[in-house]
Amino acid sequence: MQSEFQSALPILQKLQDAGYEAYFVGGSVRDSLLKRSIGDIDIATSAKPRDIQNLFKKTIDVGAEHGTIIVLEHGEPYEVTTYRQESEYIGHRRPAGVVFIASLKEDLKRRDFTINAMAMDADGEVIDYFEGRKDLQQRILRTVGKAADRFSEDALRMMRAVRFVSQLDFKLCPFTLAAISTHGSLLQHISAERKTAEFQKLLRGPGVGEGVRLLVETDLYKHLPGLNEKAAQLMSLGALPLHRLQSADELWTAAVWSLNPASLQIFLRDWKLPVKLIKTVESYCTITEKVMVSGWTLELLYSTGSEQAACAVERLRSCFTFSEEASEKIAAKYRQLPIQSRSDLQIDGRQLAQFYRQTPGPWIAEILGSAEREILNKRLCNTESAIREWLEKCNL
Repeated sequence: MQSEFQSALPILQKLQDAGYEAYFVGGSVRDSLLKRSIGDIDIATSAKPRDIQNLFKKTIDVGAEHGTIIVLEHGEPYEVTTYRQESEYIGHRRPAGVVFIASLKEDLKRRDFTINAMAMDADGEVIDYFEGRKDLQQRILRTVGKAADRFSEDALRMMRAVRFVSQLDFKLCPFTLAAISTHGSLLQHISAERKTAEFQKLLRGPGVGEGVRLLVETDLYKHLPGLNEKAAQLMSLGALPLHRLQSADELWTAAVWSLNPASLQIFLRDWKLPVKLIKTVESYCTITEKVMVSGWTLELLYSTGSEQAACAVERLRSCFTFSEEASEKIAAKYRQLPIQSRSDLQIDGRQLAQFYRQTPGPWIAEILGSAEREILNKRLCNTESAIREWLEKCNL
């Protein structure tokens, strides 16, 4: 049993010692069997939320009405959820309510895919009612029960299916694929934020090309923000070596570059992305385009504003075309710049106003910009005396 489970084992044991059933469930069990790194550890139990809270000293109520309590063990949070059945779903998004039950099998039965519907006990034994282990071995993604029912309950499961294809390099079982093609329009009931989270994870997967192909084949892409009538561009995005990129800013820059929306701002806002990310994507797009045309100049390198941004632009360029300069070389070049920001200048606006005996205004930014260019191109030394002498000579 991996160390991640060992750390959470005291929670299972305490629940069992109190007379309740308790198991590790969900993605952690799946990833353990796939020998992948394990993320969050989730626990399912026959104990009711109030019982969980009474049993453990440190808990956080994040949804007791739905059966979920966070238990803190050695400072680490673990989600502990009571076995439950879900009533009829509202708007193809969430259940109207839940009923607490005493059956692990019935609890697992409500889950989305067989590979996510396994449990593991304190001895490391896997409980598999729906042949999830077999599907893992065959690298097949299949719903628990009828695919049409699962997708009608929560339409986001269709995006999750395609995302898992990308992340795990699996194939969809024929019935699951057919149900997605039939029920894709239900995605209109899902918030943009939830779609964004799944799409971003899909783009990060090693099987992104297949994931994107499925978005197009099933017509799911038509129900994602700004992607209708963008099938060819979406396929181009899926063909890029996106594994070279390291951040959400870079991924969305690649998306904008490939999809070429009429308005970058509107497109990214429709995905409900943060303002800071949108501004960064705008900057990356502008600089990348210039670098693609003329290569790296000292002024372009300086305009990135940081070594991190310069490396991000170089990674993006390496995605779009062959790059002779790896990001490590760009990082080294950035560190060798005479100045790395305007704050490095040995003269500021206040000193300029005193030097020229004028009221501060836009003219100060123009002169500072001229000084930056001269220093970057090593025609001017970045000392106060040298800059003052240059100001006297050039008569700006």
